[in-house]
Amino acid sequence: MDEKVKQALIAIVGERNYTESLLDLVSYSYDASEHTHRPSCGVWPQSTEQVAEILKVANREKIPVIPRGAGTGLSGMAVPVKGGIVLDLNHMNQILEVNIEDRLAVVQPGVVYDDFQNALAPSGFFFPPDPASGQVSTLGGNVATNAGGLKGAKYGTTRDYVLALQVVLPDGRIMKTGSRAMKSVSGYDLTRLFVGSEGTLGVVTEMTFKISPRPTAASTTLATFDDLEDAGHALTEVMHSGIIPSALEILGREAILAINQNTDLELPEVDMMILVETDGYTREEAEYQMAKVIGVFEKNNPREIKRAKTQKEADELWQARKSAYAVLARIKTHFVLEDVTVPMSRITDLLKGIQNIAKEHSLQIATYGHAGDGNLHPQILYDGYDPGQVKRVEAATADLFSLAIELDGTLTGEHGIGISKARFMTLEHDEAEMAVMRGLKRFFDPNNILNPGKMALEE
Repeated sequence: MDEKVKQALIAIVGERNYTESLLDLVSYSYDASEHTHRPSCGVWPQSTEQVAEILKVANREKIPVIPRGAGTGLSGMAVPVKGGIVLDLNHMNQILEVNIEDRLAVVQPGVVYDDFQNALAPSGFFFPPDPASGQVSTLGGNVATNAGGLKGAKYGTTRDYVLALQVVLPDGRIMKTGSRAMKSVSGYDLTRLFVGSEGTLGVVTEMTFKISPRPTAASTTLATFDDLEDAGHALTEVMHSGIIPSALEILGREAILAINQNTDLELPEVDMMILVETDGYTREEAEYQMAKVIGVFEKNNPREIKRAKTQKEADELWQARKSAYAVLARIKTHFVLEDVTVPMSRITDLLKGIQNIAKEHSLQIATYGHAGDGNLHPQILYDGYDPGQVKRVEAATADLFSLAIELDGTLTGEHGIGISKARFMTLEHDEAEMAVMRGLKRFFDPNNILNPGKMALEE
Protein backbone atom coordinates (compact mmCIF):
# COMPACT_ATOMS: atom_id res chain seq x y z
CA MET A 1 0.00 0.00 0.00
CA ASP A 2 1.22 3.49 -0.85
CA GLU A 3 2.78 4.99 2.29
CA LYS A 4 0.68 8.17 2.13
CA VAL A 5 -2.54 6.15 1.94
CA LYS A 6 -1.34 3.78 4.66
CA GLN A 7 -0.71 6.66 7.07
CA ALA A 8 -4.08 8.22 6.21
CA LEU A 9 -5.86 4.94 7.06
CA ILE A 10 -3.89 4.51 10.29
CA ALA A 11 -4.84 8.07 11.26
CA ILE A 12 -8.51 7.05 10.90
CA VAL A 13 -8.59 3.61 12.59
CA GLY A 14 -5.37 3.52 14.63
CA GLU A 15 -2.30 1.38 14.07
CA ARG A 16 -3.82 -1.68 15.78
CA ASN A 17 -6.75 -1.64 13.36
CA TYR A 18 -4.65 -1.57 10.19
CA THR A 19 -2.88 -4.65 8.80
CA GLU A 20 -0.49 -5.61 6.05
CA SER A 21 0.39 -8.86 7.80
CA LEU A 22 0.84 -11.68 5.30
CA LEU A 23 -1.28 -13.97 7.48
CA ASP A 24 -4.16 -11.47 7.46
CA LEU A 25 -3.86 -10.74 3.75
CA VAL A 26 -3.93 -14.45 2.88
CA SER A 27 -7.00 -14.86 5.12
CA TYR A 28 -8.67 -11.97 3.30
CA SER A 29 -7.80 -13.38 -0.13
CA TYR A 30 -10.64 -15.92 -0.20
CA ASP A 31 -14.15 -16.71 0.97
CA ALA A 32 -16.10 -20.00 0.78
CA SER A 33 -15.92 -20.02 -3.04
CA GLU A 34 -13.08 -21.29 -5.24
CA HIS A 35 -11.82 -17.75 -5.99
CA THR A 36 -8.73 -16.12 -4.47
CA HIS A 37 -6.87 -12.81 -4.75
CA ARG A 38 -4.81 -10.99 -2.16
CA PRO A 39 -5.62 -7.39 -1.07
CA SER A 40 -3.07 -4.68 -0.29
CA CYS A 41 -4.23 -4.16 3.29
CA GLY A 42 -7.07 -4.63 5.73
CA VAL A 43 -8.74 -2.25 8.18
CA TRP A 44 -11.10 -2.77 11.13
CA PRO A 45 -13.34 0.29 11.48
CA GLN A 46 -15.17 0.82 14.76
CA SER A 47 -17.86 3.29 13.66
CA THR A 48 -19.85 4.63 10.72
CA GLU A 49 -17.76 7.79 10.83
CA GLN A 50 -14.56 5.81 10.40
CA VAL A 51 -16.05 3.93 7.45
CA ALA A 52 -16.95 7.28 5.89
CA GLU A 53 -13.40 8.62 6.30
CA ILE A 54 -11.89 5.42 4.85
CA LEU A 55 -14.12 5.69 1.78
CA LYS A 56 -13.21 9.34 1.30
CA VAL A 57 -9.51 8.38 1.15
CA ALA A 58 -10.16 5.42 -1.16
CA ASN A 59 -12.41 7.42 -3.47
CA ARG A 60 -9.89 10.23 -3.72
CA GLU A 61 -7.07 7.79 -4.52
CA LYS A 62 -9.30 5.46 -6.60
CA ILE A 63 -8.41 2.40 -4.51
CA PRO A 64 -10.80 -0.59 -4.41
CA VAL A 65 -12.62 -1.23 -1.12
CA ILE A 66 -14.11 -4.65 -0.40
CA PRO A 67 -16.60 -4.80 2.50
CA ARG A 68 -16.28 -8.11 4.36
CA GLY A 69 -18.21 -9.96 7.04
CA ALA A 70 -17.47 -13.58 7.98
CA GLY A 71 -16.35 -14.60 4.49
CA THR A 72 -18.93 -17.40 4.24
CA GLY A 73 -20.17 -16.36 0.79
CA LEU A 74 -20.14 -19.01 -1.93
CA SER A 75 -19.87 -16.76 -5.01
CA GLY A 76 -16.65 -14.85 -4.38
CA MET A 77 -18.27 -11.52 -3.55
CA ALA A 78 -15.82 -10.85 -0.67
CA VAL A 79 -12.74 -11.74 -2.74
CA PRO A 80 -10.64 -8.64 -3.57
CA VAL A 81 -10.15 -9.50 -7.24
CA LYS A 82 -8.58 -6.11 -7.94
CA GLY A 83 -6.62 -5.83 -4.71
CA GLY A 84 -7.15 -2.76 -2.54
CA ILE A 85 -8.51 -2.40 0.99
CA VAL A 86 -10.52 -5.08 2.76
CA LEU A 87 -13.01 -3.31 5.03
CA ASP A 88 -13.54 -5.86 7.79
CA LEU A 89 -16.76 -4.93 9.60
CA ASN A 90 -16.60 -7.60 12.32
CA HIS A 91 -15.66 -5.09 15.03
CA MET A 92 -18.94 -3.25 14.42
CA ASN A 93 -20.88 -5.98 16.20
CA GLN A 94 -23.33 -4.32 18.57
CA ILE A 95 -27.06 -4.97 18.94
CA LEU A 96 -28.02 -1.35 19.45
CA GLU A 97 -31.70 -1.78 20.27
CA VAL A 98 -34.40 -4.42 20.66
CA ASN A 99 -37.84 -2.80 20.76
CA ILE A 100 -40.58 -5.37 21.29
CA GLU A 101 -43.33 -2.74 21.38
CA ASP A 102 -42.42 -1.61 17.85
CA ARG A 103 -41.39 -5.13 16.76
CA LEU A 104 -37.96 -4.06 15.56
CA ALA A 105 -34.27 -4.30 16.33
CA VAL A 106 -31.34 -2.11 15.32
CA VAL A 107 -27.98 -3.83 14.76
CA GLN A 108 -24.54 -3.26 13.33
CA PRO A 109 -23.29 -5.34 10.37
CA GLY A 110 -20.78 -7.45 12.33
CA VAL A 111 -23.42 -9.10 14.54
CA VAL A 112 -23.45 -12.88 13.98
CA TYR A 113 -26.85 -14.25 12.97
CA ASP A 114 -27.10 -16.83 15.79
CA ASP A 115 -26.03 -14.26 18.40
CA PHE A 116 -28.88 -12.05 17.26
CA GLN A 117 -31.36 -14.92 17.53
CA ASN A 118 -30.10 -15.75 21.02
CA ALA A 119 -30.52 -12.12 22.08
CA LEU A 120 -34.14 -12.12 20.84
CA ALA A 121 -35.07 -15.49 22.37
CA PRO A 122 -35.90 -14.33 25.93
CA SER A 123 -38.55 -11.98 24.53
CA GLY A 124 -40.20 -14.77 22.51
CA PHE A 125 -39.31 -13.08 19.22
CA PHE A 126 -37.06 -14.14 16.33
CA PHE A 127 -35.56 -12.99 13.04
CA PRO A 128 -37.12 -15.41 10.51
CA PRO A 129 -34.50 -15.68 7.71
CA ASP A 130 -32.52 -18.82 8.54
CA PRO A 131 -29.26 -19.14 6.54
CA ALA A 132 -27.42 -22.45 6.90
CA SER A 133 -24.27 -20.52 7.86
CA GLY A 134 -26.08 -18.73 10.70
CA GLN A 135 -23.60 -19.91 13.35
CA VAL A 136 -20.90 -17.74 11.78
CA SER A 137 -22.39 -15.48 9.08
CA THR A 138 -22.90 -11.81 9.89
CA LEU A 139 -26.08 -9.82 9.45
CA GLY A 140 -24.29 -7.33 7.20
CA GLY A 141 -23.41 -10.19 4.86
CA ASN A 142 -26.99 -11.46 5.07
CA VAL A 143 -28.22 -8.05 3.92
CA ALA A 144 -25.57 -7.80 1.18
CA THR A 145 -26.70 -11.14 -0.31
CA ASN A 146 -30.39 -11.03 0.65
CA ALA A 147 -29.78 -14.32 2.46
CA GLY A 148 -32.51 -16.93 2.65
CA GLY A 149 -32.47 -20.38 4.20
CA LEU A 150 -34.48 -23.32 5.40
CA LYS A 151 -37.61 -21.35 6.30
CA GLY A 152 -37.84 -19.23 3.17
CA ALA A 153 -41.01 -20.91 1.91
CA LYS A 154 -43.11 -19.45 4.72
CA TYR A 155 -41.06 -16.58 6.07
CA GLY A 156 -39.25 -15.19 3.02
CA THR A 157 -35.72 -13.81 2.85
CA THR A 158 -33.74 -11.04 4.53
CA ARG A 159 -35.23 -8.39 2.22
CA ASP A 160 -38.67 -8.98 3.75
CA TYR A 161 -37.46 -7.86 7.19
CA VAL A 162 -35.29 -4.82 6.48
CA LEU A 163 -37.09 -1.63 7.50
CA ALA A 164 -34.22 0.86 7.33
CA LEU A 165 -30.51 1.13 6.66
CA GLN A 166 -27.63 3.43 7.38
CA VAL A 167 -25.33 3.39 4.36
CA VAL A 168 -21.99 5.05 3.64
CA LEU A 169 -21.76 5.99 -0.02
CA PRO A 170 -18.49 5.63 -1.97
CA ASP A 171 -17.69 9.33 -1.60
CA GLY A 172 -18.06 9.13 2.19
CA ARG A 173 -21.53 10.61 2.54
CA ILE A 174 -23.70 8.95 5.20
CA MET A 175 -27.25 8.22 4.12
CA LYS A 176 -30.28 6.79 5.92
CA THR A 177 -32.96 4.90 4.02
CA GLY A 178 -36.37 3.59 5.05
CA SER A 179 -38.23 4.10 8.31
CA ARG A 180 -38.91 2.50 11.68
CA ALA A 181 -42.58 2.23 10.68
CA MET A 182 -43.92 -1.09 9.43
CA LYS A 183 -45.15 0.60 6.22
CA SER A 184 -43.68 3.37 4.13
CA VAL A 185 -44.06 4.41 0.49
CA SER A 186 -42.24 7.70 0.85
CA GLY A 187 -40.01 8.14 -2.18
CA TYR A 188 -38.03 5.49 -4.03
CA ASP A 189 -37.42 2.27 -2.10
CA LEU A 190 -33.67 2.72 -1.68
CA THR A 191 -33.62 0.24 1.19
CA ARG A 192 -34.47 -2.64 -1.11
CA LEU A 193 -31.98 -1.40 -3.68
CA PHE A 194 -29.13 -1.90 -1.23
CA VAL A 195 -30.35 -5.29 0.03
CA GLY A 196 -28.70 -7.87 -2.22
CA SER A 197 -26.37 -5.33 -3.87
CA GLU A 198 -23.30 -7.30 -2.71
CA GLY A 199 -21.42 -4.26 -1.42
CA THR A 200 -21.21 -2.63 -4.85
CA LEU A 201 -23.23 0.53 -4.14
CA GLY A 202 -22.49 1.45 -0.53
CA VAL A 203 -21.35 0.09 2.84
CA VAL A 204 -24.19 -0.74 5.22
CA THR A 205 -23.21 0.20 8.78
CA GLU A 206 -26.55 -0.10 10.59
CA MET A 207 -29.71 -2.11 9.93
CA THR A 208 -33.22 -1.82 11.37
CA PHE A 209 -34.99 -5.19 11.18
CA LYS A 210 -38.58 -6.20 11.63
CA ILE A 211 -38.80 -9.07 14.11
CA SER A 212 -41.64 -11.57 14.67
CA PRO A 213 -43.14 -13.59 17.52
CA ARG A 214 -41.59 -17.06 17.54
CA PRO A 215 -44.03 -19.95 16.96
CA THR A 216 -44.15 -22.16 20.03
CA ALA A 217 -45.05 -25.48 18.38
CA ALA A 218 -43.75 -27.44 15.40
CA SER A 219 -44.37 -30.79 13.73
CA THR A 220 -41.87 -32.67 11.53
CA THR A 221 -42.37 -35.47 8.97
CA LEU A 222 -40.11 -37.26 6.49
CA ALA A 223 -41.49 -38.86 3.32
CA THR A 224 -39.55 -40.95 0.78
CA PHE A 225 -40.43 -41.51 -2.88
CA ASP A 226 -39.15 -44.08 -5.37
CA ASP A 227 -40.31 -42.03 -8.33
CA LEU A 228 -39.24 -38.47 -9.08
CA GLU A 229 -42.54 -37.62 -10.74
CA ASP A 230 -44.52 -38.69 -7.67
CA ALA A 231 -42.26 -36.63 -5.42
CA GLY A 232 -42.59 -33.58 -7.70
CA HIS A 233 -46.37 -33.83 -7.71
CA ALA A 234 -46.35 -34.11 -3.91
CA LEU A 235 -44.26 -30.95 -3.58
CA THR A 236 -46.42 -28.82 -5.84
CA GLU A 237 -49.65 -30.12 -4.28
CA VAL A 238 -48.41 -29.28 -0.79
CA MET A 239 -47.73 -25.71 -1.83
CA HIS A 240 -51.27 -25.17 -3.16
CA SER A 241 -53.03 -27.20 -0.46
CA GLY A 242 -53.75 -24.13 1.66
CA ILE A 243 -50.83 -24.98 3.97
CA ILE A 244 -47.52 -23.15 3.84
CA PRO A 245 -44.91 -25.30 5.63
CA SER A 246 -42.26 -23.53 7.66
CA ALA A 247 -39.74 -25.81 5.91
CA LEU A 248 -39.98 -28.07 2.87
CA GLU A 249 -36.58 -29.59 2.15
CA ILE A 250 -35.40 -32.31 -0.22
CA LEU A 251 -32.49 -34.69 -0.74
CA GLY A 252 -32.06 -36.21 -4.23
CA ARG A 253 -30.80 -39.71 -4.98
CA GLU A 254 -27.16 -38.73 -5.56
CA ALA A 255 -27.06 -36.81 -2.28
CA ILE A 256 -28.58 -39.76 -0.42
CA LEU A 257 -26.10 -42.24 -1.95
CA ALA A 258 -23.14 -39.99 -1.12
CA ILE A 259 -24.30 -39.51 2.48
CA ASN A 260 -24.74 -43.28 2.89
CA GLN A 261 -21.25 -43.94 1.53
CA ASN A 262 -19.67 -41.52 3.99
CA THR A 263 -21.79 -41.79 7.16
CA ASP A 264 -23.63 -44.43 9.17
CA LEU A 265 -27.06 -42.79 8.71
CA GLU A 266 -28.30 -45.64 6.46
CA LEU A 267 -30.83 -43.56 4.54
CA PRO A 268 -33.33 -45.29 2.25
CA GLU A 269 -31.93 -45.12 -1.30
CA VAL A 270 -34.85 -43.51 -3.08
CA ASP A 271 -35.27 -40.90 -5.80
CA MET A 272 -36.21 -38.24 -3.25
CA MET A 273 -36.57 -37.62 0.46
CA ILE A 274 -38.86 -34.76 1.48
CA LEU A 275 -38.56 -33.27 4.95
CA VAL A 276 -41.43 -31.01 5.99
CA GLU A 277 -42.02 -28.90 9.08
CA THR A 278 -45.18 -27.01 10.04
CA ASP A 279 -45.36 -24.56 12.90
CA GLY A 280 -47.86 -22.51 14.87
CA TYR A 281 -48.70 -21.09 18.26
CA THR A 282 -50.43 -24.23 19.53
CA ARG A 283 -49.64 -27.92 19.11
CA GLU A 284 -53.07 -28.41 17.54
CA GLU A 285 -52.35 -25.78 14.88
CA ALA A 286 -49.04 -27.36 13.86
CA GLU A 287 -50.47 -30.89 13.85
CA TYR A 288 -53.54 -29.87 11.83
CA GLN A 289 -51.31 -28.43 9.13
CA MET A 290 -49.11 -31.52 9.13
CA ALA A 291 -52.11 -33.83 8.77
CA LYS A 292 -53.04 -32.05 5.53
CA VAL A 293 -49.48 -32.34 4.24
CA ILE A 294 -49.37 -36.06 5.02
CA GLY A 295 -52.67 -36.46 3.20
CA VAL A 296 -51.02 -35.01 0.08
CA PHE A 297 -48.03 -37.35 0.46
CA GLU A 298 -50.30 -40.39 0.82
CA LYS A 299 -51.96 -39.64 -2.54
CA ASN A 300 -48.62 -39.64 -4.38
CA ASN A 301 -47.26 -43.16 -3.81
CA PRO A 302 -44.67 -42.67 -1.06
CA ARG A 303 -42.47 -45.56 -0.02
CA GLU A 304 -42.60 -44.46 3.61
CA ILE A 305 -43.83 -41.62 5.82
CA LYS A 306 -42.22 -41.00 9.22
CA ARG A 307 -43.84 -38.51 11.59
CA ALA A 308 -41.76 -37.36 14.56
CA LYS A 309 -43.47 -37.83 17.91
CA THR A 310 -40.78 -36.14 20.01
CA GLN A 311 -38.19 -33.41 19.57
CA LYS A 312 -35.48 -36.08 19.59
CA GLU A 313 -37.17 -37.87 16.70
CA ALA A 314 -37.53 -34.55 14.84
CA ASP A 315 -33.81 -33.85 15.29
CA GLU A 316 -33.00 -37.29 13.92
CA LEU A 317 -35.13 -36.67 10.84
CA TRP A 318 -33.35 -33.34 10.27
CA GLN A 319 -29.88 -34.86 10.65
CA ALA A 320 -29.50 -36.05 7.07
CA ARG A 321 -30.59 -32.76 5.51
CA LYS A 322 -28.48 -30.61 7.79
CA SER A 323 -25.39 -32.77 7.27
CA ALA A 324 -25.59 -32.77 3.46
CA TYR A 325 -23.27 -29.84 2.72
CA ALA A 326 -20.53 -30.87 5.16
CA VAL A 327 -20.59 -34.55 4.16
CA LEU A 328 -20.54 -33.83 0.43
CA ALA A 329 -17.75 -31.26 0.81
CA ARG A 330 -15.42 -34.00 2.10
CA ILE A 331 -15.94 -36.52 -0.70
CA LYS A 332 -13.72 -34.97 -3.41
CA THR A 333 -10.86 -32.48 -3.33
CA HIS A 334 -13.10 -29.71 -4.71
CA PHE A 335 -16.76 -28.86 -5.14
CA VAL A 336 -18.99 -26.17 -6.58
CA LEU A 337 -22.24 -25.46 -4.72
CA GLU A 338 -24.90 -23.68 -6.77
CA ASP A 339 -28.34 -22.37 -5.86
CA VAL A 340 -30.46 -22.12 -8.97
CA THR A 341 -34.14 -21.42 -8.38
CA VAL A 342 -37.17 -22.24 -10.53
CA PRO A 343 -40.96 -21.92 -10.19
CA MET A 344 -42.44 -24.60 -7.95
CA SER A 345 -44.07 -26.41 -10.85
CA ARG A 346 -40.69 -26.88 -12.57
CA ILE A 347 -38.77 -28.55 -9.72
CA THR A 348 -39.13 -32.02 -11.23
CA ASP A 349 -37.90 -30.72 -14.59
CA LEU A 350 -34.90 -29.15 -12.87
CA LEU A 351 -34.02 -32.35 -11.03
CA LYS A 352 -34.26 -34.43 -14.19
CA GLY A 353 -32.18 -31.87 -16.06
CA ILE A 354 -29.47 -31.98 -13.39
CA GLN A 355 -29.34 -35.77 -13.70
CA ASN A 356 -28.90 -35.45 -17.48
CA ILE A 357 -26.15 -32.84 -17.07
CA ALA A 358 -24.30 -35.12 -14.64
CA LYS A 359 -24.44 -38.03 -17.11
CA GLU A 360 -23.46 -35.90 -20.10
CA HIS A 361 -20.34 -34.57 -18.36
CA SER A 362 -19.52 -37.72 -16.34
CA LEU A 363 -19.70 -35.86 -13.04
CA GLN A 364 -21.15 -36.49 -9.61
CA ILE A 365 -23.82 -33.90 -8.84
CA ALA A 366 -25.65 -34.27 -5.54
CA THR A 367 -28.77 -32.12 -5.20
CA TYR A 368 -30.60 -30.94 -2.11
CA GLY A 369 -32.30 -27.72 -1.11
CA HIS A 370 -35.32 -25.65 -0.30
CA ALA A 371 -38.13 -27.11 -2.37
CA GLY A 372 -40.64 -24.85 -0.62
CA ASP A 373 -39.48 -21.89 -2.70
CA GLY A 374 -37.97 -23.75 -5.66
CA ASN A 375 -34.38 -23.05 -4.54
CA LEU A 376 -32.19 -26.13 -5.09
CA HIS A 377 -28.49 -26.64 -4.38
CA PRO A 378 -26.75 -28.88 -6.92
CA GLN A 379 -23.31 -29.64 -5.45
CA ILE A 380 -20.82 -30.68 -8.14
CA LEU A 381 -18.06 -32.89 -6.70
CA TYR A 382 -14.77 -33.19 -8.59
CA ASP A 383 -10.98 -33.47 -8.47
CA GLY A 384 -9.71 -29.94 -8.92
CA TYR A 385 -6.22 -31.22 -9.75
CA ASP A 386 -7.49 -32.99 -12.87
CA PRO A 387 -7.67 -30.43 -15.76
CA GLY A 388 -10.14 -32.60 -17.63
CA GLN A 389 -12.57 -32.66 -14.71
CA VAL A 390 -12.19 -28.92 -14.21
CA LYS A 391 -13.20 -28.30 -17.84
CA ARG A 392 -16.18 -30.64 -17.49
CA VAL A 393 -17.29 -28.82 -14.34
CA GLU A 394 -17.14 -25.48 -16.16
CA ALA A 395 -19.25 -26.87 -19.00
CA ALA A 396 -21.73 -28.49 -16.58
CA THR A 397 -22.11 -25.24 -14.64
CA ALA A 398 -22.91 -23.34 -17.83
CA ASP A 399 -25.48 -26.00 -18.76
CA LEU A 400 -27.00 -25.81 -15.28
CA PHE A 401 -27.54 -22.06 -15.51
CA SER A 402 -28.96 -22.35 -19.02
CA LEU A 403 -31.38 -25.00 -17.75
CA ALA A 404 -32.56 -22.80 -14.89
CA ILE A 405 -33.25 -19.88 -17.22
CA GLU A 406 -35.04 -22.15 -19.72
CA LEU A 407 -37.31 -23.23 -16.85
CA ASP A 408 -38.20 -19.55 -16.12
CA GLY A 409 -35.88 -19.55 -13.13
CA THR A 410 -32.92 -17.52 -11.92
CA LEU A 411 -29.15 -17.90 -11.57
CA THR A 412 -29.24 -17.54 -7.80
CA GLY A 413 -31.80 -17.71 -5.04
CA GLU A 414 -29.62 -16.75 -2.08
CA HIS A 415 -25.87 -17.09 -2.70
CA GLY A 416 -25.57 -14.04 -4.94
CA ILE A 417 -23.73 -13.40 -8.22
CA GLY A 418 -20.29 -12.27 -7.05
CA ILE A 419 -17.55 -13.50 -9.38
CA SER A 420 -18.81 -17.04 -9.93
CA LYS A 421 -21.93 -16.16 -11.90
CA ALA A 422 -21.01 -12.76 -13.31
CA ARG A 423 -20.36 -14.05 -16.84
CA PHE A 424 -23.82 -15.62 -16.94
CA MET A 425 -25.75 -12.46 -16.04
CA THR A 426 -26.80 -11.82 -19.64
CA LEU A 427 -28.52 -15.23 -19.73
CA GLU A 428 -31.10 -13.86 -17.31
CA HIS A 429 -30.99 -10.10 -17.77
CA ASP A 430 -31.62 -8.41 -21.10
CA GLU A 431 -29.55 -5.58 -22.53
CA ALA A 432 -31.80 -2.85 -21.14
CA GLU A 433 -31.80 -4.32 -17.63
CA MET A 434 -28.01 -4.69 -17.61
CA ALA A 435 -27.68 -1.10 -18.83
CA VAL A 436 -29.86 0.15 -15.95
CA MET A 437 -27.87 -1.84 -13.36
CA ARG A 438 -24.57 -0.59 -14.76
CA GLY A 439 -25.95 2.95 -14.81
CA LEU A 440 -26.90 2.69 -11.14
CA LYS A 441 -23.39 1.47 -10.34
CA ARG A 442 -21.86 4.45 -12.17
CA PHE A 443 -24.24 6.88 -10.46
CA PHE A 444 -23.47 5.68 -6.93
CA ASP A 445 -19.83 4.79 -7.53
CA PRO A 446 -18.39 6.71 -10.51
CA ASN A 447 -14.81 5.76 -9.59
CA ASN A 448 -15.76 2.07 -9.28
CA ILE A 449 -14.06 1.61 -5.91
CA LEU A 450 -16.69 -0.50 -4.13
CA ASN A 451 -16.25 -4.23 -4.66
CA PRO A 452 -15.19 -3.92 -8.31
CA GLY A 453 -15.23 -6.94 -10.61
CA LYS A 454 -18.50 -8.35 -9.31
CA MET A 455 -21.96 -8.91 -10.85
CA ALA A 456 -20.85 -8.04 -14.42
CA LEU A 457 -21.38 -4.36 -13.62
CA GLU A 458 -18.32 -3.32 -15.64
CA GLU A 459 -18.91 -3.48 -19.39
